[in-house]
Amino acid sequence: MEKRFLLTSFDIWLPHHESNSSDDLLGEVTNLHFTEGSLTFLRKLPVDIALASSRVIEKINDFHPDGIICCGMAERQKLLSVEKVACCDESVLQTSIDLEQLVRGTTTIDISHDCGKFVCEGLYYRVLDYLAQHSPTTLCVFVHVPILTKENRQVILNDFLLLLHNLALS
Repeated sequence: MEKRFLLTSFDIWLPHHESNSSDDLLGEVTNLHFTEGSLTFLRKLPVDIALASSRVIEKINDFHPDGIICCGMAERQKLLSVEKVACCDESVLQTSIDLEQLVRGTTTIDISHDCGKFVCEGLYYRVLDYLAQHSPTTLCVFVHVPILTKENRQVILNDFLLLLHNLALS
């Protein structure tokens, strides 16, 4: 049976942003043929934890994905990063994915233990919490995406596709 994946991205939130790199990356992915499963996109989520979370959870309930990759922009980073944990107050939730295995073969992906204390972490925490209660076999990871440039776009896209491929094999 073909695996089903949900990929999410955020809209812009600061006046100087022309686009959100997480959405730019998913825009690139929509133009490609992914053979290891079906992809559903939930793009340009509002930069609001409650609104973004409710939209993602609604899509999870409609689509029933095998895996979820939530993406957000990391304006100051140079590499992709996959987030191991999400925190809310004193509570810490961790992805069930073996991140070392997930990033195997990539060249531009770091494993991070700090999701950033902003809407990215809020969304990740709420999705992980929802999945733990309602769909514990659904895999989920958050990926921070640096600003895409002419120089890094192809290598970041290639590594993101490898990450997606590795997730399909898990």
